[in-house]
Amino acid sequence: MSLETPAAPASTLPVLETEQDILTKAKRASSRRKRNTWLLRLALVVVWLGSWELTATYWIDPFFYSKPSRIWLRLVEWVTSGTDFGSLWYQLWVTVEEALVGFAIGAVAGVIFGVILGRSQYLADVLAPFIKAANAVPRIVLASLFVIWFGLGLASKVATVVVLVFFVVFFNAFTGAREVDRNLIDNARILGAGRMQVIKAIVLPSATSWILSSLHTAFGFALIGAVVGEYAGSKAGIGFLISNAQGTFDSAGIYAAMIIITVVALVAEWGIGNLENRLLRWRPSMSTSSQTVI
Repeated sequence: MSLETPAAPASTLPVLETEQDILTKAKRASSRRKRNTWLLRLALVVVWLGSWELTATYWIDPFFYSKPSRIWLRLVEWVTSGTDFGSLWYQLWVTVEEALVGFAIGAVAGVIFGVILGRSQYLADVLAPFIKAANAVPRIVLASLFVIWFGLGLASKVATVVVLVFFVVFFNAFTGAREVDRNLIDNARILGAGRMQVIKAIVLPSATSWILSSLHTAFGFALIGAVVGEYAGSKAGIGFLISNAQGTFDSAGIYAAMIIITVVALVAEWGIGNLENRLLRWRPSMSTSSQTVI
């Protein structure tokens, strides 16, 4: 009798996956998930717009609530024929220019003051009540004051945007400067680094993620500030179109202007996100970090 164990049939042997097979499956699963996500989003938009259209057609008065078909016609009219006050692109450029100029000034000022006060406990204690009081002032009141002080032109809208953007960036820069590792600063000073060298080489890089995360919200506030300033008083801009549409009970025009501002905000968000990814390439990804911990 033979003592050799008979070999198992080839069909019962386990098939081991290669690394390439695992990566391919992961990519397919990621692509499928993204596709399903976009399909679900599209379905939600279709259901929302369809229910709005039906409701405004059969149950509610479209004069007050408008409906998607009217809003679309208003957008097409503005794009092809222009508004009652000139080209849509000119109106849009006025608002974007105000938002960009105010955003730049407010962001730079917010970073500078945030880092300075974040690194100076004494100045922070002295100025804290004044900063909190200024932040508590309603922005719509300031927009009205700026129109009186600076007129209906660019300056009053930029001032409104600066006020909105400054505090968003300031508080994040302040927190980022406070969160810097104290040991890094002490080691740099032992090696002979001065105050400005510490700020440039340690504080600003450490606070970069805080500052960039605030820019996402800040640009949205910049657009809001420009529109609010134009609504308070202006000669052109998307906020001016909204104010005129309200005065003429043109609800479709109000919605159309809102859609235009939303598209601009989404494009800006995409651009800021790309900028953030480029500037923060040195950060390890979440997946990499989690794998290292495991």
